[in-house]
This record gives sequence, structure tokens and C-alpha cells, in this order.
Amino acid sequence: MKKFTRSALAAAVLTTGLTGGLSLASTAAAEVSVNIGAVSNYYFRGFSETDGGAAIQGGVDYEHASGFYTGTWVSNVDFGDETSYELDLYAGFADALDNGFFYDVGYIYYAYPDARDADGSLSADFGEVYGEVGFDTGAVSVFGGLAWVVHDDDDSALLEDDRYYYAGIDVPFMEVYSAGLLIGHFDPDDSDAISYNHYTASLTRDAGDWGEFSFNLEYEDEFDKDLGAWVGWNKSF
Repeated sequence: MKKFTRSALAAAVLTTGLTGGLSLASTAAAEVSVNIGAVSNYYFRGFSETDGGAAIQGGVDYEHASGFYTGTWVSNVDFGDETSYELDLYAGFADALDNGFFYDVGYIYYAYPDARDADGSLSADFGEVYGEVGFDTGAVSVFGGLAWVVHDDDDSALLEDDRYYYAGIDVPFMEVYSAGLLIGHFDPDDSDAISYNHYTASLTRDAGDWGEFSFNLEYEDEFDKDLGAWVGWNKSF
């Protein structure tokens, strides 16, 4: 699921690639970027979306100087049924202010085009609104946010009014590295559903023209309670 924030760590919150891009010669105030990546295990908020397997991922983003952005992102998935891929569509506004504060607000639609229920109808899609604020000192970046489900189909993984809160920190060092920690909390709207906490730690290296590499640890404290590890690569054009 699409990741909008600055690092591979914060990417675990929503889900994709880091931004970067190819400027359009005809639009000085706009930028288009393409990202492609590979991960040894695709995690979303503490749970594998690929049954422990690898994923190839990528997307296209449009960003305007006003702060508006929109885009799409795709990844293979494995839910143990016929569902084979996820397609995310999103739009929002984001900006970094001169005083170090930054924000990101928007809407994301998680689509599973080949996920069908017993009668053949589509059933797994859902949509979230999200908001994030943070502060970057240059030496450290702290951030926090909320994702809120506002639409769900009959068999969606998340249901309307489910909420996910998170907070994290990123620390760049030695010019090409960044270390981070994120803590998230899932708060279901259904009183019979189980809430849980999710933790992600990451180490990311910027390899210039070779893209960005990361090593990541995942843990959730209510269900499997297993410590998961995955490696990833991402490059933007």
C-alpha cells in the first residue's frame, strides 16, 4: 500500500516508494516521478501481504508546486485465494515549511481487482483518509499521523471507521544512511475486534544512481507475535 512519507520506515504506515522524479519540460511547476522496487516480504502494518514471499512494486506520481499530488501504485499479493495484486489510487496535499514543520493529508483507495466473493462480485476494496504532521530539524525528523477507513466493501481487510495511529522518528547519519523507528496502534470500530500495536525499525542506505536499499524489522504484539525481517530496494526516476 502506498507510502507517502520520507523514508522506508514511514513507508510501513500506508505503504510504497520514496518520491523523486522526472521534471516535465512543459510544466515548470509540476513534476512526474516513476518508482520501482522489490521487497523480500511485503508487510502492511505488521502483517505480510505476500504470505512471506517477495513482491515487485512500482508506481507513477504527479506532484505540483502547490503541494497537490496524485498517483497510483501496484504490488503483487498472496492472500491464499485468487487475489494476485493490489492497485492503490491516491491524491492529497503535502508541504515542508521553512521552519521545519511538514504535513501530508489525503485519500487513498486500496483496490484488489481480481478479489471476488462466492457470487463473483468484487468485495475486498477499501478507502482511507489520512493525515500526518511532523518536524524536521535536519539532524532528526519526528512525525505522527492517523489513517481512517471511510469506505469498505463486503470482504475488506479493514472496515469503515477502523483507525490506525502512528508516530515515528528518522535519524540520518553519515550522509547516506537513515535509521528509524515507528510505533503504530490499530483501533477497530467493532468492539468485538482486536486492537494491536505494531513496531517497525529500519536502516536505509542511499546508493545514488543504484537507488535505495533498506533492512527492516517488523513486530505486532497480539496475533503471531513473531519478529519479521525483510530487505527492500527502491529507485525513482
